[in-house]
Amino acid sequence: MVAARGSEQAGGGPFQRSIQEYEGKTVADTFNELSSSEKGLTGEEAQERAKRFGKNELIEEKVNPFLKFLGYFWGPIPFMIMIAMALSAVIGHWEEFVIIMVLLFSNAIVGFYQERKAGNAIEYLKQRLAPGARALRDGKWESIPARDLVPGDVVRLRLGDIVPADVKLFNGQYLEVDQSALTGESLPVEKKESDVSYSGSIVRKGEMDALVVTTGANTFFGRTTRLVGETRTTSHFQRNVVKIGNYLIVIDAIMVSLVFIATVLRQQSLLDALQFALVLTIAAIPVALPAVLSVTMAIGGIALAKKEAIVSKLVAIEEMAGVDVLCSDKTGTITQNKLTLTKIIGYGGAIESEVILNAALASRAEDNDPIDNAILQGTDAADGVRERLGHYRITEFVPFDPVIKRTEAQVVNGGEEFRVAKGASQVMLGLAENRERIEAQVRKDVEEMAALGYRTLGVARREGDKWRLLGLIGLHDPPRPDSARTIQKAQQMGLEIKMVTGDHAAIAKEIAQEVGLSTNIIPSDSFATMSEEQAADAVERAGGFAQVFPEHKYRIVELLQERGHIVGMTGDGVNDAPALKKADAGIAVEGATDAAKSAADIVLTVPGLDVVVDALVESRKIFQRMINYSIYRISETIRLLFFITLSIIVFQFYPITALMIVLLALLNDLPILMIAFDNVFYSAKPERWDMRVLLMVATYLGMIGVVVSFIVLYIGLEVFHLSPSALQSFIYLKLSLGGHLVLLVARTKGPFWSIRPAPQLLWAIVLTQTVATILVAFGILLPQLDLVYVAFIWAESLLVFVITDLLKVRLYDVLIKRGMVTRGISGEGMP
Repeated sequence: MVAARGSEQAGGGPFQRSIQEYEGKTVADTFNELSSSEKGLTGEEAQERAKRFGKNELIEEKVNPFLKFLGYFWGPIPFMIMIAMALSAVIGHWEEFVIIMVLLFSNAIVGFYQERKAGNAIEYLKQRLAPGARALRDGKWESIPARDLVPGDVVRLRLGDIVPADVKLFNGQYLEVDQSALTGESLPVEKKESDVSYSGSIVRKGEMDALVVTTGANTFFGRTTRLVGETRTTSHFQRNVVKIGNYLIVIDAIMVSLVFIATVLRQQSLLDALQFALVLTIAAIPVALPAVLSVTMAIGGIALAKKEAIVSKLVAIEEMAGVDVLCSDKTGTITQNKLTLTKIIGYGGAIESEVILNAALASRAEDNDPIDNAILQGTDAADGVRERLGHYRITEFVPFDPVIKRTEAQVVNGGEEFRVAKGASQVMLGLAENRERIEAQVRKDVEEMAALGYRTLGVARREGDKWRLLGLIGLHDPPRPDSARTIQKAQQMGLEIKMVTGDHAAIAKEIAQEVGLSTNIIPSDSFATMSEEQAADAVERAGGFAQVFPEHKYRIVELLQERGHIVGMTGDGVNDAPALKKADAGIAVEGATDAAKSAADIVLTVPGLDVVVDALVESRKIFQRMINYSIYRISETIRLLFFITLSIIVFQFYPITALMIVLLALLNDLPILMIAFDNVFYSAKPERWDMRVLLMVATYLGMIGVVVSFIVLYIGLEVFHLSPSALQSFIYLKLSLGGHLVLLVARTKGPFWSIRPAPQLLWAIVLTQTVATILVAFGILLPQLDLVYVAFIWAESLLVFVITDLLKVRLYDVLIKRGMVTRGISGEGMP
């Protein structure tokens, strides 16, 4: 029986002892208390305990959906809509009251639905990023989700793992864990057999087995902290779009104030003027802005997830739009990470079979490490080595440590005992007692193999107190077949790729040459002693970096950011986490440790650079959709406010009614959500927020709309001699049709036909404008308009659409010649 099974804790669920109660117990006593053993649990036992103890996770408190929905009726915009409803009721305009109420509820329903949709997308992405654990079940090591662990499970903890539960350590030399986030200790803490380790700690060094003692809310972390909701990061782009919203509100407030003052001075109906002013404000404010942002981000995140790039923060997608320098790992990203043993060189009389034998003794098959696998497979080709391996017994194994750059093993063969190591050639040479005699030859051999693109490892053996370098082994990791093409595409997009590798500079240069990267590769220690200015110059000019340790990556990112670059950085190891966090876009590559994944903005689940480029393309497309929406929204606000305000002040005429304004907001804003699906041209260079160009284009289109609207007003008055009510329907149809046609103009820098709109967007426009036409043609809610005038507005709007598009193209031609914007690359047919 598991300890204290009969006890129940407050709040429901079985009671588990705190981790502190296990600190003084022996490993044997802990196993006995939890009814487990070093062989772990059976699948049946694990299922039974899972039913009793629940999932190994902290349950986040969810906000009541109904209360969240009510939240959409709280705020400045909903309050203004409610005031407009109240004024409509006081005046007795019940049709307007109903329509305004529909606007209020439609905004709430759409916003609630889209937030839930974005929330579900985030939840889906979080599930893809859930940490895993290596557990011993039914006598076999299995990879399972960490949330499925139960007390009594035996798990394997390795370098880079996040400790999945509170555990008791056994069976291993030591662990060095970073538990600063839990205890505030600034330095990693060394743990040995019988010590405990807390859930959420990060393994920095070593490898041990561990017994799970407490899970979920009963862990040290669960007992001492409360799970808080994810902090919503506001990206640079979102902040600028909000600034646009504020800018529009200011313009609207000024114009509405002028209308209100003019109405009061002319002693017209105060309630009519106040209601009209409020409704005009509602129509001009970008009420669809939050929904457009959330839907676009959610769709982008799901599209990337389908391409095996999981975003941990949705805003990271658009942040990548500005990345102009990508520091990319060589191994597994640019190359295939499929190593083969190609060459063996012995020193001091050591023959090839002796070198490969000792390298194999310093390797371990169960770790499934690419280097170890290549060496062990290489023993098959060496005479008798595979058979001889069975005569040796490993009494201690030290896994690879990225700080000391080697693995070690203590070996016993009969009465003979010795230690072997393999690792970076420069590190192993530094250990060797025979260094002075062979250093020149070793460096020459390393250079020669590196020139062929081979990665070299040193193999050393220690008998007594002295290490002896036995030889070098050459491993070849060829470039991925798609790397050169992907890099060329990235360069065409204005992205500079700098290779980052722990290998020798000559290897990096050879691979760089093969894939089309700059061969100006510098060793990472070359800028360590430079001044800040010199180091920044060197890093900015370099095409890549060799012999890089994890701490160098952080420095590289920092120096590039100081020069104004937006930096993306790839990484996979626990020590890469600071650099991934520091980078503007941290990217954890396929096979990354849990620590690296938790620090990264984007996690790749397949190897290669093409997924990174896909993320860049997607981010630039999202950015462009937001630009298109912003241009449309600003130009429409300028057109609507300036036209209506000048009509009222100068001509003392209300060109449309308050009800018509509400219908414009209702029919024109809701389809804008479909812009998240639109096909766009994405920028051929990294995106930068340029408010000057944005306002210039939007104001240009908006003023064209103002002029055309007055021409239509003149035709309605002086040519067709329409009655005031028919003239208002005439103008309403013009404003409704013209608004969505402006969206089709704003979505491209070239002619409107240069890239077809997404079906979702096109059909949304067609359906809403059909509804607007039916309303005026059949006199539903609005004064009826003869079909001949309806046909005129359609013909005029389409003609003006073509003319406006031609004028827009001329403006962009001027801006492109001046280098202010780029034409862009087609994103049609892409997610």
